[in-house]
Amino acid sequence: MSEHTPPDSDAAARPDGTALGAPPTGRRGLVRLVPLLGAGNLAVYAFYIGISGVLLPLHIQGLHPGDEEAAVANLGIVTGVAAVFGTLFNPIGGALSDRTRTRWGRRNPWMVGGALAALLAAVVLGLADSVLMVLLGWCLAQATMNLCHAALTGILPDRVPDHRRGTVASVMGMALSVAGVLGTGLAALFTERIELGYIALGGVAVAAVVLLCAFTHDPRGDELPPPPPPPAERVAPLVALGRFLSALTHRNFALVLIGRALLFLGYFLIIGYQLYIFDYYIELPDSISPAAAVPIVTALGAVGTVVTAAIGGPLSDRLDRRKLFTLVSGVASALAMLIPYYAPTWTGMIVFGLALGGAFGCFLAVDTALATLVLPNHENYARDMGLLNIAAAGPQIMAPFIASMIILHVGGYSSLFLVGAGVGLLGALSIAFVKGVR
Repeated sequence: MSEHTPPDSDAAARPDGTALGAPPTGRRGLVRLVPLLGAGNLAVYAFYIGISGVLLPLHIQGLHPGDEEAAVANLGIVTGVAAVFGTLFNPIGGALSDRTRTRWGRRNPWMVGGALAALLAAVVLGLADSVLMVLLGWCLAQATMNLCHAALTGILPDRVPDHRRGTVASVMGMALSVAGVLGTGLAALFTERIELGYIALGGVAVAAVVLLCAFTHDPRGDELPPPPPPPAERVAPLVALGRFLSALTHRNFALVLIGRALLFLGYFLIIGYQLYIFDYYIELPDSISPAAAVPIVTALGAVGTVVTAAIGGPLSDRLDRRKLFTLVSGVASALAMLIPYYAPTWTGMIVFGLALGGAFGCFLAVDTALATLVLPNHENYARDMGLLNIAAAGPQIMAPFIASMIILHVGGYSSLFLVGAGVGLLGALSIAFVKGVR
């Protein structure tokens, strides 16, 4: 059964003597869990990336034919506002799943329910015939898929022992990069029927989540300690919010969150406008359209990610050096963002895709393992992982607004790469101040 018991866990014991709430998955169970967990993450991220990277820009561009300024501004508004919903619903979904006790488990109901609701939101999004309707549909999709995503994220600290988290997190990192290929590639097939592209991406997410829930064991209510009782007296809203965000008072947790947030901000400044970069900034070969260029560069990035994550994650486990791997790969990610600034060509973008994919993929893999090692309390794993996920979702709020301002009023598309590299470097360096974790 369990290979690891959280250091602060003094819950009741299972019949085999391991603590309730400790990761119950042994080596044999991990063989089944890891590929299905990777597939679930792949499908959820493909939903985000395929829609935000290809379908939304095309959808909004179609609502403003020939008007680049309006398309850029409205894409920033839609993606930025919708990301607020993703940011809020991720930790909320995590907290809800932490306290759920059912015969189907505590994560499964939120994963399946969130994915199905996101599929319905994708249908609404496909029917949108105005910027306002696109905004409403994408807000709904972000909110519901983040309920699913938060519960999905809680599986890693729930069921994977400490000494295997680097390896498992590397699979999740590879899944994220492959998700870029799947998401943008699938979306590119539906450039003439955008509404079907939304449905296809939502359907893939539902299928992957259902398979994960059907073929892995989510501890049932009677296998877990009861959730903490609600306070005997009503708590003021600000006090309740303070308790909800209490993990941020832990220094290491806050530093990991800041580092991740800044690196993701730099990343999304560029990736969120990738289709427009190819359309208005990079001169492409005559045989390649902007919509086709996005999945090509994404696929090259996936190659880099698979190689570095496959090596970096297990090696960080073997050497017990998550912090060092996170720091080095974060710095490399920031430097990779400078390539298109100095080489604004199709060849430069190919090199950029490979370099950023390799560096950022390794960062994602090992940083996720590092994050699980600084969680303050096992009773709130999914909630606190949801807070850490804000570091990925939060930059999606700011990046579109910042990017559109830079493009329209500062230095154009080339400045995105300079700003992205600078912000990302600050994020990587913040990891150096994490203490107590090697």
